[in-house]
Amino acid sequence: MLKKILIAEDLDSISIAVVQALEELNIADIKHAKYCDDALLQIKKALQDNVPYDLLISDLSFKPDHRENKLNSGDELIEAVKKVQPDIKTIVFSIEDKSYRIKSLFNDLGINAYVSKGRNSIPQLQKAIQNVFTDDEKIVSPELEYALRDKSLHEIESYDISLLKLLSKGLNMEDISLEFKDTGIIPNGCSSIEKRINKLKTYFKASNNVHLIAISKDLGLV
Repeated sequence: MLKKILIAEDLDSISIAVVQALEELNIADIKHAKYCDDALLQIKKALQDNVPYDLLISDLSFKPDHRENKLNSGDELIEAVKKVQPDIKTIVFSIEDKSYRIKSLFNDLGINAYVSKGRNSIPQLQKAIQNVFTDDEKIVSPELEYALRDKSLHEIESYDISLLKLLSKGLNMEDISLEFKDTGIIPNGCSSIEKRINKLKTYFKASNNVHLIAISKDLGLV
Protein backbone atom coordinates (compact mmCIF):
# COMPACT_ATOMS: atom_id res chain seq x y z
CA MET A 1 0.00 0.00 0.00
CA LEU A 2 1.14 3.52 -0.77
CA LYS A 3 2.71 5.30 2.16
CA LYS A 4 5.33 7.65 0.76
CA ILE A 5 5.18 9.60 -2.52
CA LEU A 6 7.56 12.03 -4.22
CA ILE A 7 6.29 14.58 -6.75
CA ALA A 8 8.78 15.99 -9.27
CA GLU A 9 7.14 19.08 -10.74
CA ASP A 10 8.47 22.62 -11.28
CA LEU A 11 5.12 24.44 -11.39
CA ASP A 12 3.65 25.26 -7.97
CA SER A 13 0.07 25.30 -9.24
CA ILE A 14 0.36 21.74 -10.56
CA SER A 15 2.13 20.54 -7.41
CA ILE A 16 -0.59 21.95 -5.18
CA ALA A 17 -3.29 20.20 -7.22
CA VAL A 18 -1.42 16.88 -7.11
CA VAL A 19 -0.82 17.15 -3.36
CA GLN A 20 -4.53 17.82 -2.79
CA ALA A 21 -5.39 14.80 -4.94
CA LEU A 22 -3.07 12.62 -2.85
CA GLU A 23 -4.44 13.96 0.43
CA GLU A 24 -7.94 13.00 -0.74
CA LEU A 25 -6.59 9.44 -1.01
CA ASN A 26 -5.44 9.67 2.64
CA ILE A 27 -1.75 9.62 1.76
CA ALA A 28 0.06 11.56 4.46
CA ASP A 29 3.76 11.37 3.55
CA ILE A 30 4.06 13.50 0.42
CA LYS A 31 7.25 15.25 -0.64
CA HIS A 32 7.90 17.61 -3.55
CA ALA A 33 10.92 18.57 -5.66
CA LYS A 34 11.11 21.34 -8.26
CA TYR A 35 14.38 20.07 -9.76
CA CYS A 36 15.18 16.59 -11.05
CA ASP A 37 18.54 16.59 -9.25
CA ASP A 38 16.79 17.30 -5.94
CA ALA A 39 14.27 14.55 -6.59
CA LEU A 40 17.04 12.01 -7.15
CA LEU A 41 18.80 13.13 -3.96
CA GLN A 42 15.57 12.66 -2.01
CA ILE A 43 15.16 9.15 -3.45
CA LYS A 44 18.75 8.27 -2.46
CA LYS A 45 18.38 9.78 1.03
CA ALA A 46 15.17 7.84 1.66
CA LEU A 47 16.88 4.60 0.63
CA GLN A 48 19.83 5.38 2.88
CA ASP A 49 17.47 6.00 5.81
CA ASN A 50 15.65 2.73 5.03
CA VAL A 51 12.35 4.55 4.42
CA PRO A 52 12.14 4.39 0.60
CA TYR A 53 9.51 6.08 -1.53
CA ASP A 54 6.75 3.85 -2.86
CA LEU A 55 5.89 6.03 -5.84
CA LEU A 56 7.43 8.76 -8.00
CA ILE A 57 5.10 11.09 -9.91
CA SER A 58 7.05 13.14 -12.44
CA ASP A 59 6.48 15.65 -15.19
CA LEU A 60 8.64 15.31 -18.32
CA SER A 61 9.48 18.97 -18.98
CA PHE A 62 11.32 21.16 -16.49
CA LYS A 63 11.91 24.78 -17.44
CA PRO A 64 15.60 25.72 -17.25
CA ASP A 65 16.65 28.65 -15.06
CA HIS A 66 19.83 30.07 -13.50
CA ARG A 67 20.63 26.80 -11.75
CA GLU A 68 22.78 24.17 -13.45
CA ASN A 69 21.50 20.60 -13.16
CA LYS A 70 22.75 17.20 -14.23
CA LEU A 71 19.22 15.94 -14.86
CA ASN A 72 17.01 18.19 -16.96
CA SER A 73 13.95 16.12 -17.84
CA GLY A 74 11.58 13.60 -16.36
CA ASP A 75 12.97 10.95 -18.69
CA GLU A 76 16.47 11.45 -17.29
CA LEU A 77 15.16 11.51 -13.72
CA ILE A 78 13.21 8.26 -14.07
CA GLU A 79 16.17 6.52 -15.70
CA ALA A 80 18.47 7.64 -12.87
CA VAL A 81 15.96 6.69 -10.17
CA LYS A 82 15.44 3.21 -11.64
CA LYS A 83 19.19 2.60 -11.35
CA VAL A 84 19.15 3.14 -7.58
CA GLN A 85 15.63 1.86 -6.85
CA PRO A 86 14.48 -0.44 -9.68
CA ASP A 87 11.25 -1.49 -7.96
CA ILE A 88 9.85 2.01 -7.37
CA LYS A 89 6.50 2.63 -9.03
CA THR A 90 6.47 5.54 -11.47
CA ILE A 91 3.69 7.68 -12.94
CA VAL A 92 4.35 10.30 -15.60
CA PHE A 93 2.02 13.32 -15.40
CA SER A 94 2.59 15.42 -18.52
CA ILE A 95 1.06 17.24 -21.49
CA GLU A 96 3.19 15.19 -23.94
CA ASP A 97 0.99 13.32 -26.43
CA LYS A 98 3.48 11.89 -28.95
CA SER A 99 2.87 8.15 -29.32
CA TYR A 100 6.52 7.17 -29.76
CA ARG A 101 7.63 9.00 -26.62
CA ILE A 102 4.82 7.54 -24.51
CA LYS A 103 5.57 4.01 -25.74
CA SER A 104 9.28 4.46 -25.07
CA LEU A 105 8.55 5.54 -21.50
CA PHE A 106 6.76 2.24 -20.91
CA ASN A 107 9.09 0.03 -22.93
CA ASP A 108 12.48 1.61 -22.18
CA LEU A 109 12.01 3.16 -18.73
CA GLY A 110 9.40 0.78 -17.34
CA ILE A 111 6.93 3.38 -16.07
CA ASN A 112 3.68 2.05 -14.62
CA ALA A 113 1.24 4.75 -15.71
CA TYR A 114 0.94 7.79 -17.95
CA VAL A 115 -1.61 10.48 -17.14
CA SER A 116 -2.16 13.38 -19.51
CA LYS A 117 -2.53 16.82 -17.96
CA GLY A 118 -5.91 18.23 -18.93
CA ARG A 119 -9.45 19.01 -17.88
CA ASN A 120 -10.11 15.66 -16.21
CA SER A 121 -6.55 14.81 -15.24
CA ILE A 122 -6.80 14.88 -11.44
CA PRO A 123 -9.48 12.12 -11.19
CA GLN A 124 -7.47 10.12 -13.75
CA LEU A 125 -4.32 10.60 -11.69
CA GLN A 126 -6.10 9.46 -8.53
CA LYS A 127 -7.36 6.36 -10.33
CA ALA A 128 -3.86 5.60 -11.65
CA ILE A 129 -2.41 5.94 -8.14
CA GLN A 130 -5.02 3.57 -6.74
CA ASN A 131 -4.46 1.00 -9.51
CA VAL A 132 -0.69 1.16 -9.93
CA PHE A 133 -0.04 -1.33 -7.12
CA THR A 134 -2.88 -3.71 -7.99
CA ASP A 135 -2.90 -3.70 -11.80
CA ASP A 136 -0.03 -5.26 -13.72
CA GLU A 137 -1.17 -3.74 -17.01
CA LYS A 138 0.07 -0.42 -18.34
CA ILE A 139 -2.15 2.46 -17.23
CA VAL A 140 -2.69 5.38 -19.58
CA SER A 141 -5.22 8.20 -19.88
CA PRO A 142 -8.20 7.11 -22.03
CA GLU A 143 -7.56 9.80 -24.66
CA LEU A 144 -4.01 8.46 -25.13
CA GLU A 145 -4.76 4.75 -25.28
CA TYR A 146 -4.17 4.91 -29.03
CA ALA A 147 -0.50 5.60 -28.28
CA LEU A 148 0.03 2.07 -26.97
CA ARG A 149 -1.93 0.56 -29.84
CA ASP A 150 -0.12 2.55 -32.52
CA LYS A 151 1.75 0.09 -34.76
CA SER A 152 2.99 2.67 -37.27
CA LEU A 153 6.38 3.01 -35.58
CA HIS A 154 7.11 -0.66 -34.88
CA GLU A 155 9.94 -0.74 -37.44
CA ILE A 156 11.78 2.24 -35.96
CA GLU A 157 14.83 1.20 -33.95
CA SER A 158 17.11 3.00 -31.49
CA TYR A 159 19.67 3.27 -34.33
CA ASP A 160 17.16 5.30 -36.34
CA ILE A 161 16.44 7.60 -33.41
CA SER A 162 20.15 8.29 -32.95
CA LEU A 163 20.49 8.96 -36.67
CA LEU A 164 17.50 11.30 -36.78
CA LYS A 165 18.72 13.25 -33.75
CA LEU A 166 22.11 13.86 -35.36
CA LEU A 167 20.46 14.84 -38.63
CA SER A 168 18.25 17.31 -36.77
CA LYS A 169 21.40 18.94 -35.38
CA GLY A 170 22.61 19.63 -38.92
CA LEU A 171 25.33 16.97 -39.09
CA ASN A 172 26.21 15.59 -42.52
CA MET A 173 26.85 11.92 -43.24
CA GLU A 174 30.59 12.17 -42.64
CA ASP A 175 30.02 13.80 -39.25
CA ILE A 176 27.38 11.21 -38.32
CA SER A 177 29.76 8.44 -39.35
CA LEU A 178 32.47 9.81 -37.04
CA GLU A 179 29.98 10.25 -34.21
CA PHE A 180 28.75 6.66 -34.58
CA LYS A 181 32.32 5.36 -34.65
CA ASP A 182 33.18 7.31 -31.50
CA THR A 183 30.16 5.93 -29.65
CA GLY A 184 30.42 2.38 -30.99
CA ILE A 185 27.19 2.47 -33.00
CA ILE A 186 27.13 0.17 -36.03
CA PRO A 187 26.77 0.24 -38.97
CA ASN A 188 28.71 3.50 -39.11
CA GLY A 189 29.90 3.72 -42.71
CA CYS A 190 28.70 6.62 -44.84
CA SER A 191 27.14 4.24 -47.38
CA SER A 192 25.16 2.39 -44.69
CA ILE A 193 24.02 5.66 -43.14
CA GLU A 194 22.89 7.00 -46.51
CA LYS A 195 20.90 3.82 -47.20
CA ARG A 196 19.25 4.07 -43.77
CA ILE A 197 18.31 7.72 -44.34
CA ASN A 198 16.76 6.81 -47.71
CA LYS A 199 14.86 3.97 -46.07
CA LEU A 200 13.51 6.37 -43.44
CA LYS A 201 12.48 8.88 -46.11
CA THR A 202 10.60 6.12 -47.92
CA TYR A 203 9.04 4.86 -44.68
CA PHE A 204 7.78 8.30 -43.66
CA LYS A 205 7.08 9.44 -47.24
CA ALA A 206 9.48 12.35 -46.82
CA SER A 207 10.63 14.23 -49.91
CA ASN A 208 14.02 15.22 -48.46
CA ASN A 209 16.04 15.31 -45.23
CA VAL A 210 14.43 18.54 -44.03
CA HIS A 211 10.98 17.03 -44.54
CA LEU A 212 12.13 13.87 -42.74
CA ILE A 213 13.28 15.85 -39.69
CA ALA A 214 10.01 17.82 -39.65
CA ILE A 215 7.99 14.58 -39.63
CA SER A 216 10.24 13.11 -36.95
CA LYS A 217 9.68 16.14 -34.72
CA ASP A 218 5.92 15.96 -35.24
CA LEU A 219 6.01 12.32 -34.11
CA GLY A 220 8.16 13.12 -31.09
CA LEU A 221 11.07 11.02 -32.32
CA VAL A 222 13.57 13.87 -31.90
